[in-house]
Amino acid sequence: MGPGRLSQSLLLRCRRVAAVLGAARCRGGPLPARPLSAAVGLRAPQRPPGRGGPPRAGGGARWKGAAGAGGAEEDEEEEEEDDEGDDEDDAELEELLGPSPLAAGLGAQRVAVVHPAVKWGPKKSPLTTAELQIAEAVALVDTLQNWTVLDKIIIPTKNPDKKFIFGKGNFQVLTEKIKKLPHVTAVFLNVERISSLTKKELEDAWGVKVFDRYTVVLHIFHCNARTKEAKLQIALAEIPLLRSNLKNEVSQLDQQKGGSRYIMGSGETFMETQNRVLKEKELKIRSALEKLRRKRSLLRTQRRKREFPVISVMGYTNCGKTTLIKALTGEAGLQPRDQLFATLDITAHAGYLPSHMAVIYVDTIGFLTDLPHNLVESFSATLEEVAYSDLIVHVRDITHPETILQKATVLSVLKNLNIPSHLLDSMVEVHNKVDLIERYKPTEENALAISALHGHGLELLKEEIEKKVLTATGKKILTVNINLEGPQLSWLYKEATVQQVEVMPEDSTARVKVIISSSAFGRYKKLFPNSKIFMP
Repeated sequence: MGPGRLSQSLLLRCRRVAAVLGAARCRGGPLPARPLSAAVGLRAPQRPPGRGGPPRAGGGARWKGAAGAGGAEEDEEEEEEDDEGDDEDDAELEELLGPSPLAAGLGAQRVAVVHPAVKWGPKKSPLTTAELQIAEAVALVDTLQNWTVLDKIIIPTKNPDKKFIFGKGNFQVLTEKIKKLPHVTAVFLNVERISSLTKKELEDAWGVKVFDRYTVVLHIFHCNARTKEAKLQIALAEIPLLRSNLKNEVSQLDQQKGGSRYIMGSGETFMETQNRVLKEKELKIRSALEKLRRKRSLLRTQRRKREFPVISVMGYTNCGKTTLIKALTGEAGLQPRDQLFATLDITAHAGYLPSHMAVIYVDTIGFLTDLPHNLVESFSATLEEVAYSDLIVHVRDITHPETILQKATVLSVLKNLNIPSHLLDSMVEVHNKVDLIERYKPTEENALAISALHGHGLELLKEEIEKKVLTATGKKILTVNINLEGPQLSWLYKEATVQQVEVMPEDSTARVKVIISSSAFGRYKKLFPNSKIFMP
């Protein structure tokens, strides 16, 4: 039989697993994605129906893979239990996921973007320019609704780590420029992080709020977070900022009141009380994230039993990851957005490879240069899912002037996340948006040139992914001759992925194309030593 009916059944199986990973179930047509953290129950894979014996001549076997009534009842019971647990978790997390105390001062802003351009030394990056760095800072601001860039200012500095960032003369010039801007409400200082003392001094000097990259990126995360897990990780990343703000607040109280005051005879100063509250909040958030991590670990174990390969698609923010996954899966419900950090939650999507092998593509959060360690660490609970993939596809926007720096940033973060070396070594590098460059050819060895938007190069990419997946999972694609009156076909359905069944009615045999693991293949040869096997 041809791959049509059977392949559709395989994709439906894969989509059920993707639902466990986070993609929602659907009937007919592409399924909308849900975050991995939303997954709860998992059932054992359905065996093909045993009724009706071997495939019929001319038509072949049809495998619907539908669950019986008993299975549905078990699912309902499991879902009810999971719903009760989720209700308890919701009650515990409601306070943690309340309005952010930092969001109150981040409404509509008219912003002056200031970039400290390092002249020389270890702080100066050889892979970029001040103009490109400030362009990315402007793109961050443009991502935020109701934030407007009034001016872009590049000021040279020798040492961006000192108190006022700039030398005395340049600081005076910058202050005059800022104060001349009409209706300016904030300054975005394009540095990784500024201390609470520096922030206070700069705000006093300029008379407006001052934000660094940490604060701005965190605010973007707030705007784009949809799931409890994403919101928890953002709340965890806020803790260092809240501690920093607390020091400022206590400093101001000390100046106004002449020293710390004890609270209601508790023996604790205001500073001690607030630090304790923050510590308790941090412990609760970490505990909640650990519960989600354990749940994902269980899901991974159960997912392995289904044996669907998982491919993580990664890259710098706004490089075209979601567009690529949409092109590879044909999932119409995916709506890529041309903005930074449009994806914060890992989502799973089912698709096919050239052999009709069903796989799951995982869309991940994008990376950014000069992201503070605390911010990356907060999202490690989400990003650790990548370490359990069978393959990583690294997508690069090859048209971006900083594409080399972006590649270095992504690889650096992956190494810091302790991704296994075999995943890094087997990673597929994809150069996206080549439709915007005339006659583009990759200079890097083994890199593939594609246009996810227009479909250029996708067939070659699928072939490369399939080759790497087969190597990573130890699977083989082969064709076997079987006797339809024997147990081989049932065994193959149980232990391998049957891709195609071609029935020869004249002698009650069939040629069966399968994807099978090395261990299962060894068992098959022992059980059926007389079976003819054809390798591709």
